[in-house]
Order: sequence, then C-alpha cells, then structure tokens
Amino acid sequence: MMQEFLYSKIHRATVTDANLNYVGSITVDETLMKAAKIREWQKVDILDINNGERFQTYVIKGEPDSGCICLNGAAARKVQPGDKVIIISYAYLQESEIENHIPVVVMVDEKNKIKK
Repeated sequence: MMQEFLYSKIHRATVTDANLNYVGSITVDETLMKAAKIREWQKVDILDINNGERFQTYVIKGEPDSGCICLNGAAARKVQPGDKVIIISYAYLQESEIENHIPVVVMVDEKNKIKK
C-alpha cells in the first residue's frame, strides 16, 4: 500500500509578487526548487501564514537566485506581496520506504535566500 507523506517544503518564503493576469501557477526561484527537490509543473500546496489560506497549484521555474515567489492567476487573489508562505510537496511512499524517509526542509531568509 502506498501512503502520501511530506516530501519537501520551502518554509516561510516571502511572496514577491501576485500576478492576476497570468495563467495560473506559482513561479519559484529555480535555486529554491532544486534545493527542495520540487520540479517544474509539480503540484504543490501553498499555505499563507498571514491570512490562513491553503490551496493547491503547480510550479513554474523562476530565474535562479532571484528570490522570486510569485502567485499567478486566480491564486494571486489569495496572497499579498510580503506574505509569508510555506510551499509543500508530497510523495507516495511504499511501506518499505516510510521508516527511512526524511523530508527536505528549505529554510529561507527575508529575501528568499537559503538559510539551511
């Protein structure tokens, strides 16, 4: 039996932009994507710490080392630039994988640069 677990997260990233006139998704700095092992087009959950919104979207690649965290399309209505968000990805694991699974947690500073 497969079970769904936290695979990775980018913790307390700062929203840099909200673009209502774009066709959906969240644009994430490619450096952060790689650190969190999140791939382009992958489904993620977005948790807005400031207003309590929780929603799903998919990731598109942003410029490396730009610090970009931009919610696009309808998701732009759920956040404000400056909000703190958690970007979460999940994975389905086999029973044999669960015991040794350790999620990737990417902590960032106010400019969305990796702290650890």
